[in-house]
Amino acid sequence: MTQERLLGDDDPPVFRIERPDGRSSVLITCDHAGRAIPRRLNRLQLSEETLSTHVAWDLGVAELGRRLSLRLDAFLIQHNYSRLVIDANRPPGAADSIPVLSERTRIAANEGLSAQGRRQRLEEVFTPYHRRIGSEIDRRNRQGSPSVLLALHSFTPIYLGEERPWHAGVLFGRDPRLGRLMHSRLSQDNSLLVGENAPYAVSDDTDYTIVVHGEQRKIPHVELEIRQDLLQSDAGVEHWSERLAQALEVTLPQLIGRS
Repeated sequence: MTQERLLGDDDPPVFRIERPDGRSSVLITCDHAGRAIPRRLNRLQLSEETLSTHVAWDLGVAELGRRLSLRLDAFLIQHNYSRLVIDANRPPGAADSIPVLSERTRIAANEGLSAQGRRQRLEEVFTPYHRRIGSEIDRRNRQGSPSVLLALHSFTPIYLGEERPWHAGVLFGRDPRLGRLMHSRLSQDNSLLVGENAPYAVSDDTDYTIVVHGEQRKIPHVELEIRQDLLQSDAGVEHWSERLAQALEVTLPQLIGRS
């Protein structure tokens, strides 16, 4: 008996791409750019109000990614589905890969999910996105072109009642090359508080994109987190896209050719 697919013809594609032939060495990923829910999952029984908050996606990051892609002429891939369906930046099988609690919001529809249900989400919503990232890096390798992975995220100013003072965070794991250069460059602005592996730290248990596509492939990589209230306006998004572009333009020449 053929199993019914999770995604129907009227569901959006898993990911969207801009500037597939961008000339920049930078490859931008936005793991939490979208908040789509497959129609078969009935919005995970969550309200529209909940699905519009940081619980479901990274606010502001989609437009930031588009502006930065345009500014750099860089390949951009953005995941269209909410992290509440399956988190594109968690290792499959991790406790919060398919979360039952996001901050203080219970995701009851994810409780007691069958192995088949988990496998559907992995095969249809998670894997195609990462396969496409991998194929782009493979293409560049075949052409002898350099790749630099930039994983773009945003974070809520208040989490579990605690204020987060950082304007931005620069995250990296075992390979600090690009991360430390970017942290140093962004920190030259004394008006900014830039976290180094804050508000999050990278680990094999909590991160997937830069671990698998950056560390394991041994290409320069960094994960950048921008505080969401700084991306609420068009001017704020434009400001941060320009700030990040300028920082990359200064730091990348120090890495290309030594990766």
